[in-house]
Amino acid sequence: MRCSAVSLLFFHATLLLAQGTARPRTQQVPAAPPAAQEEPWAPEVADAEAAIVKSDWKTAEAKLTPFVATHPQDARALFDAGYVADEQNRLDDAAALYRRAVQANPASFEAQLMLGLLLARQGKLADARPELAAATTLDAGDAGPAAKARAWRALAQIDKGANPAQASTDLLEALKVTPETVDDTLLAAEIADQAGEYESAETAYRRVLAKDPKSAPANAGLAHLLIARKQYPEAETMLRTALEQSPDDPALMAQLAAVLAAENNAEAVPLLEKLHDAHPDDAAITAMLAQVLAESGDIVDSDRLYAVLLATNPDDVPFLIAHGQNLVRELKFVEAFGVFDKATRLDPANADGWSGLAFAASRTNQPSITLHALTMRSKYLPENPSTYFLWATAYDTLHNKAAASTYYHHFLDAAGGKFPNEEWQARQRLIILEKKP
Repeated sequence: MRCSAVSLLFFHATLLLAQGTARPRTQQVPAAPPAAQEEPWAPEVADAEAAIVKSDWKTAEAKLTPFVATHPQDARALFDAGYVADEQNRLDDAAALYRRAVQANPASFEAQLMLGLLLARQGKLADARPELAAATTLDAGDAGPAAKARAWRALAQIDKGANPAQASTDLLEALKVTPETVDDTLLAAEIADQAGEYESAETAYRRVLAKDPKSAPANAGLAHLLIARKQYPEAETMLRTALEQSPDDPALMAQLAAVLAAENNAEAVPLLEKLHDAHPDDAAITAMLAQVLAESGDIVDSDRLYAVLLATNPDDVPFLIAHGQNLVRELKFVEAFGVFDKATRLDPANADGWSGLAFAASRTNQPSITLHALTMRSKYLPENPSTYFLWATAYDTLHNKAAASTYYHHFLDAAGGKFPNEEWQARQRLIILEKKP
């Protein structure tokens, strides 16, 4: 009825890894405004750029705002104004100004590049990609090969998830004009991982670790591969060594928790509790801890965390299902029924929701709903001994002797002695159901 702790923990550890390796914004902006200028510099623009060099954003803005208002097609001033807004974290203003600069001068490489990078930072990857692709076709001018390579590398970051082959091509284009960096090697490893080329990914991660054994991204990436292969002892050893160097790294801690949970190691709970204490508002970490607590038998504390999650995400189906499963363990079947009913209404294709609803309906004496839930579940998952027994008892309650008998036999054939109480009940009911008049 529930996904494994390892799969959920592994997913969230990967998420934390992606968050932890994001590059700072200030490393993605050009060091100075573009040098190309079709007309002589206006004094206001020259003064603004002098202020920009000193990181005096307020002075630069005071010079540029009135100038842009009266010179709305001046591409250089528009770019400078976008750059100033960007540095002050007014991202929507910056994007609008960069876009106006591109429209005023479609050959402006840096305006095109900065627009694409900004959209990527905002998570608007579908919008960012065409802007960055356009930048790769323009003359970089004084910005040089490194700036053109930056555009290719940004494209590789965008493409690595949905199109690893294209991401690899993007990265190779960057390496044609600039030397390979450690970040490139890490990116190549991520691309290979996404493409299922695990040996290549492992080789790349180990290349980084050979130069820098303390590299958190490389350690986390290699651990990701080992966990995916279920090489838990090796992953645990590697992660413990990495955490000695970076004891508070959330990605490494989350991955070690995933490994410990897979090994049924009691250390998983205190490690996740430490991680949760450090990041109390992180829903992913809270969910990780809630699931491991449930699987370790601490249902009350697990459900307390799910209550926190559902308070801010009341329609989150996985959280609802996990909460419902906890209620079943607490024998609160009426409450569980309501939770599973809501989950299946929100997501009719969720087999775990239908499994939970079938069980809760059975325990609250609603055989018709049990049969409906089992019918819906069967669209997505095969039958198992538990569902055969639910089918049988529901039909039995409804006095459908033929169907009940059929499903009791299915249950006994599948049970194989693993459910002694239910098997005894099934045999007793079959004696009664199949007794000849």
